[in-house]
Amino acid sequence: MDPPPQAKLNRSNSISQASENSQTAQEFINSQLELEAEAREALPYQFDQCTRHLGSIRQLLFSCLTCNPPPSDPNASYNPAGVCYSCSISCHGEHELVELFNKRDFTCDCGTTRFSATQPCTLRLSESTGEKGDVHSENSEANNNYNQNFRNRFCGCGAEYNAHKESGTMFQCLGLGTVEEGGCGEDWYHPECLMGISRDWREIKKQEADALKNSLTEAVPQEIKEGGDATKAASVNGNGDTVMQESLPVGGPVREEEEDVFDDDNPQGFPHEDSFEYLLCYKCVQAFPWIKNYASRPGFLSPLFYGKSKPVEEDATAGSEIVSDTESRKRKADDGDDSAIQPLKKQRNLDDTPHDAATSHTNGTTNGTNAESIITNDTSGSKCTYPTMSPPTEPLTLFLTADFRDHLCRCSTHYPLLAPHRQLLEEEDNYEPPLSSAGDEAPGSLGSRSLLERGEAALSNVDRVRAIEGVMVYNHLKDKVKSFLKPFADSGTAVGAEDIKKYFETLRGDAEGIQKAGESAEKGGKDGGGDGDGRKEQSGEWS
Repeated sequence: MDPPPQAKLNRSNSISQASENSQTAQEFINSQLELEAEAREALPYQFDQCTRHLGSIRQLLFSCLTCNPPPSDPNASYNPAGVCYSCSISCHGEHELVELFNKRDFTCDCGTTRFSATQPCTLRLSESTGEKGDVHSENSEANNNYNQNFRNRFCGCGAEYNAHKESGTMFQCLGLGTVEEGGCGEDWYHPECLMGISRDWREIKKQEADALKNSLTEAVPQEIKEGGDATKAASVNGNGDTVMQESLPVGGPVREEEEDVFDDDNPQGFPHEDSFEYLLCYKCVQAFPWIKNYASRPGFLSPLFYGKSKPVEEDATAGSEIVSDTESRKRKADDGDDSAIQPLKKQRNLDDTPHDAATSHTNGTTNGTNAESIITNDTSGSKCTYPTMSPPTEPLTLFLTADFRDHLCRCSTHYPLLAPHRQLLEEEDNYEPPLSSAGDEAPGSLGSRSLLERGEAALSNVDRVRAIEGVMVYNHLKDKVKSFLKPFADSGTAVGAEDIKKYFETLRGDAEGIQKAGESAEKGGKDGGGDGDGRKEQSGEWS
């Protein structure tokens, strides 16, 4: 008897729905490989070893807000803690983390008294048991330095960082001093906050551009507005004849001007990102004012004063006559020449990427044009190149080019100013854990390969006899599974996870599965149509 039309419709819908929610084995394998590739891209390094044994190093740090929730009041006392890359994944992988990026001279706090004993480090060896994991209550490193970043607060504005809402680029200060010394501790800054202007400067600029556009549009006569996208402009040619020519659309230049306002991600007056490599924030400069003397010198751009929309203009002094290519590019940006400003690339940490900046400890170069501002000191065998002009007293930010170290004075008098700041003497190395190699890059290692590759590698190592036996078992299992799936295919019913689970419980001989199989066999025997093994329904015959 044919089923009613509605039954056909239901079956069709069931098959369609099952097809949409199902995938072939190859599709599943491909999706898993894609997920593993994405995981390797998001987590490129191995995370099986804590860096605490390396001591104080410059490394990538994270703050765990789950284990160490900061108070809502930024001035309230707080017990900050930072963990290394490996611990952030292996020990705090399911917690809320804040990426602090690289910070110098830091030892991982995971498993120390800065965390609760209920949140141990799972990567280090326990001194009490000699086994890996359950390391807690160790003394933290006394020389670690902390700043507001560990509270998830950044910049001079002290705003909480939200990666989903944050717009624009933030820049990390090279850092001359800790918070206790009056510095920032390698804090991150918004360009507008370094300039002392509103965080809403983009919206303000947009409103100003809209107001300008509206005022110019209102000033255009009505007959020109109705002229369409282009208007006619009268001109006289060489023969004295009047010629009508197409002119620019009304409002065109205004729209172009409006777009130019937002060509740069940073406020007007902030140096172009490609013109500098590092910066020293106004806090660090104020804490170590001797660095101000290098402003506008080779290796240093013009200073950016806090509370002013533009950097200070270079005076017509001897020092300003020394112009590098970098300073030239910078002046174009300062002059507001939008044609010289190219679209900017986003960059987070300004010293994450190694550069070819020279770190020679030889004397800075001198030039005859600035001889009057240079002190000569030959008694130590080294010439002093420290600028003598009186530095400004206002808070300011300094921007440094990649070769700024070549231009710092290293004479016997001024070298002691540099000595406490290793980052001024030579470029720092950032510690990076070993890379997690992709499967095709490490054929001899199973630790970092995909599940599919691990299975294939295991099969390739099986001896021939056992491999043949395995193939025979596989074919036998395939026939059983095929007979199990046939009724579902005939009825158009989707196979559920519970159906598969019950079936394999029966195959394995699980207690519950055996009991169900027995009940099914008993029922089949009473009906007289069973074959004694409880597989009547798997035959595909429906009564």
